[in-house]
This record gives sequence, structure tokens and C-alpha cells, in this order.
Amino acid sequence: MLGMSAGAGGGPQHLISTFGREAEGKAFDAKVARRLLVFLKPHVRQVVFGLILMTVASGLSIACPYLLKVALDGDIARGDVPGLTRTAILLALAYLGTYGATAGQRWIVSAVGQRILSELRGRLFRRIQELHLGYHDTHIVGVTVSRLINDVGVINDLISQGLIALFGDVFVLAGIMTVMILMDARLALLCFSVMPLMVLATWLFSRQAKQAFRNTRSRIAAVVGDLAENISGMRVIQAFGQEETTRSRFREVNRANRDANIRAMSLSFAFLPVVDFLGVLASGIVLWFGGKAVAAETLTIGTVVAFLNYVTRFFQPIQELSQLYTTFQTAMAGGERVFELLDAEPAVQDPPGAPAMPPIGGRIEFSRVSFHYKEGVPVLRDVDLTVEPGQMAALVGPTGAGKTTIAFLLQRFADVSGGAIRIDGTDLRTVSQASLRSQMALVPQDPFLFSGTVADNIRFSRPGASAEEVERAARTANAHGFISRLPDGYDTRILEGAANLSVGQRQLLCIARAVLCDPRILIMDEATANIDTVTELLIQKALVGLFRGRTSVVIAHRLSTVRGADLICVIQDGRVTERGTHAGLLSRAGAYATLYSRQFVSIDPEGTEGA
Repeated sequence: MLGMSAGAGGGPQHLISTFGREAEGKAFDAKVARRLLVFLKPHVRQVVFGLILMTVASGLSIACPYLLKVALDGDIARGDVPGLTRTAILLALAYLGTYGATAGQRWIVSAVGQRILSELRGRLFRRIQELHLGYHDTHIVGVTVSRLINDVGVINDLISQGLIALFGDVFVLAGIMTVMILMDARLALLCFSVMPLMVLATWLFSRQAKQAFRNTRSRIAAVVGDLAENISGMRVIQAFGQEETTRSRFREVNRANRDANIRAMSLSFAFLPVVDFLGVLASGIVLWFGGKAVAAETLTIGTVVAFLNYVTRFFQPIQELSQLYTTFQTAMAGGERVFELLDAEPAVQDPPGAPAMPPIGGRIEFSRVSFHYKEGVPVLRDVDLTVEPGQMAALVGPTGAGKTTIAFLLQRFADVSGGAIRIDGTDLRTVSQASLRSQMALVPQDPFLFSGTVADNIRFSRPGASAEEVERAARTANAHGFISRLPDGYDTRILEGAANLSVGQRQLLCIARAVLCDPRILIMDEATANIDTVTELLIQKALVGLFRGRTSVVIAHRLSTVRGADLICVIQDGRVTERGTHAGLLSRAGAYATLYSRQFVSIDPEGTEGA
């Protein structure tokens, strides 16, 4: 796995530099922005209603300082108590309306945001399932999880809240500027004299911020990736006493994440006081020039009070827009990573309108099959192999010879580089993958169980199976005995990593899972390699019934498990070098006989062979 090689092949500096390269890119990508907006289309009505409420709230917010001017310059100046009462009521209603519209708008955008969040994560999860297995072997699991959780989260912040906040803030700014100019153009222009400084500060901030916030996305992905790798490899870490080494590596990755976030926050915290200072400067301008105008009786006190309120409100949306810029930068960086995953093309795809695989009889034919994972490095070379319906074919040979790759291709987890694989004469590339795999079952070397109960794990291959069918499958797999001794029988919950079951028990459950779906072709990938001899006998008895009536391909390390196979193929350097029955291959005294003798024949002190 890439996760392990990253840790072993260069340590934290390699991991950090890998993610550091991911942070590079454009500050604004119009294509990413357009694709993000697509997720709003199904929610246009709610978004429009949210914008209306935002407009109402912004309009009422702009009206409140003007009502203060009316009260001061009109009602109070004339001593009009009834008028002052009406103005006070209007002001109270404006504040209540602002509160109600803002609350409604926030509820709507939060609901829309959660729906978008769910939809985007759902799409990512579907894409992860569609990608070929090789993708997951070359991408760190923790990083993929970070894409699904962290990056989608920041995208949601932008889509569900940022864009509406942008509209509201721009509307408020435009409204305040208009009202200020209408009240007193000269004083308004004096207030706006600080705007060039604001533009300069924003420009300087944006130049520094664009890379800083990209780095925060890449660094948190590195942290999640390293954490996931260490949790997965905890047994190895403790076995070799390398806790301090891995802690040191995590500290460095974590420190890089901390430094990136501190830099990003420092930029934000440096920018916000600048905005506050400019707001104070504008207020000072209003007090100085407005106060002189009031003293000269060319301006009313109500206008000055309104201006002071507007200046305060004027710089509030500017602060929010600066924070929105931060959200935008982060979402752009996250969007690039998310769409990179969404755009990853599965290496194996069904042809347009691919028909379903007909009911399988069981004849398997490899015709001059060649395959490579990496260009120029062949794994299989011109493999010719035919397995007749109902036969048990065993693949044996040294590690790395290509045995597992043959099973990998048979399930069409990858397409052949040359030649063809046919089942009952049908090329696997011409039918849908789902229909093909629905008639196959795999019992892997490393038994994997999901969270849930024992029954849930057996039923995984056929979710609609009844309790009676589940038990019958378990009995066929010789698993019923140990299941009945578990605390809650079939309802016993499997702990994470199946820690409450032995390896052999896990394998028996995997066999029961395969029995339940009644496959036409069964693939056993060294299913007895990691278990004790007692459990192996149980599995061998279970396999007798499982093999009956269906074609089986068995990848074997222990040759004792394949002596009864109808066909044994020796795989060496990606080629089938020998084929035949156990007795026939032994009589040839070739590669199979050599492999067999290494496992079952010893040399006695006198130099004679003994079984």
C-alpha cells in the first residue's frame, strides 16, 4: 500500500512533501466554481427564498439607522410624542423583522447545506466503490477519508452559507453607500476616502492567503493519512517496538499541520484589526467633519448619529467578506481535490448497454492472456488455461508468480492487457460486471468481516436470506458449532477488526457467506494459509460440499489441500509451466514434484528420503 511505503520510504518529510505538492494550483478555478454551483440547482427554490429573506433582513438593517435620524431630527426636535411613539414602534418592528428574516434565512441555508453535504458525500462514496481495486492500493486511505469528510465540509460552507452571505453583504454595502450619499454626499465621500486603504489591505491579504489556505487542506489530509496508517499497523508497530519512531513521525506531520493553520489564522487575525482600524478612522472622520457641520448648523445631529451607525455597519460586511474570502480559498482547494476524486475514471468499465451475464454453466477459458499492472512489467504472459464445468482447478507456484492475478482477472477487477477470458464462451468484457460477479464468490486469504452481527456477516452475500438459510449455510461451512457457543449465537456482534474471533473462525464465516450466495464459480485465494491444522480439517470438510456442482479455482500454498483437484496448474513467472492431476504431475518429477517434496518430504540422517 502507498500508505506504508510513504512511511517507510522517506518518513514524514516524504509524506509532508507529497501533500505539499497537492497544495499547488490556481487561487481561483472557474471550472471548479461552476461545478460547485451545480449542486445548488436542485435547491433553487429554497436558495431563492433564502435570498429574499436575506434581502428583507438587509433592507431592515439599513432602515434602522435612518429611523434613528427621523426620531432625532423630526420627532424629538419638534417634541412630537405621538410621532416618536410611531417611529419607536417602527424601529422595534424593524429589529424584530431583521431577527426573524435572519433566523429563517439561516435555517433554510443550513437545511440546503446538509442536503448538499449528503449528496456530495454520497457521490464520492459511489465513485470510491466504482474505482478499480488498484486505485485503493495506490492511494492512502486516510487521504480518501479526508476528501470525503474535511474537503466536502468546507465546500458545504461555501455553497450553503458563503454565497448567500456574499449576496447579503454586497446588498448591505450598496444600500448603506446609497443612503449615506443621499443624506449628505460630502460627508459620505469623506467616509469613503478610507476605501483605497481597504482595497490595498485586501489585496495584500489575498496574495498571502491563497497559498496558506491551500496548505491547511493538504496538511490535514496528511495528518489523517498518517493516523489511519498507524492505526492499521498498530500490531506491527508494537511488535517491533517502534512506538517512539511513529510518534516522532506523527509529531512532524502534526506540527506541519499546526504551522500551516497558525499561518492561515495569523493572516486572518492581522487583516481583521486593519478593518477595525479603518472603521475607527472612518468614525473619526464622521465625528470631526460631521461635528463641525453640526456646529455650523449645516448638518443635523440625527444625520451624524445615522452616519456613525452606518459606518459601523459598513465595515461589518467588509469583515464578513474578508472571512468569506478565506472560506472561498479553502473551498477552492478542497473542491480541486474532491473533483479530482470524482473525475477519477474506473479502469474497468462496462461497455454501453452491456447485457447481463447469462446463467453460468462454469466453463472457464483463458486464451493467450497477458497482463501488466505497470507498463513494461508483465505479470502474466500468454496464459492458456481451460477449466471445465464442475471442475476444481488448483493454481500453485511460488509467491509472485501470478496466481492471485489470474483470480483477479477472472472476477474482472482488471481487464486483460492481451488475449481474452471467456466463461461459457462469453468474453467477460462484453457483459456487465455486476451480473458477472453476482454468480461468483470469493473466499480470501485474509478473512474480512464487517461491523454487525455474525448473521449479518453471513447474510452479506445475500441480504434477503432468512435466519434458517443463514444457519443452513453456517452448518454447511462447519461454522455452526463455534457460532452456537458464542455469547449471543448468531446475534453476537463482531468487534472492530473481528478481534473477538480467531482467524480460523473468521474464515469459516467467510466460507458460510460464500455458501449462502450459491455461486456458480468459487474462488479460494489461499483460504487455509493462515489457520491451524484443526481448523483446516473443518474447512476441508466444508469445502467438499461447497465445491460440489460448481466450478472452483483454488489458489493454494499448502499443496495438501489440492491433491484431490481435477486440474493442477503450476504458475511460474506469469506462465503455466505444468498442468495435470496430482499423481500425474508427481510422476513427471518436474516443478510440482519439487514444490511438493519441499513441503512433505524430509531427508533422514542416513541420506534416504522419508515421507
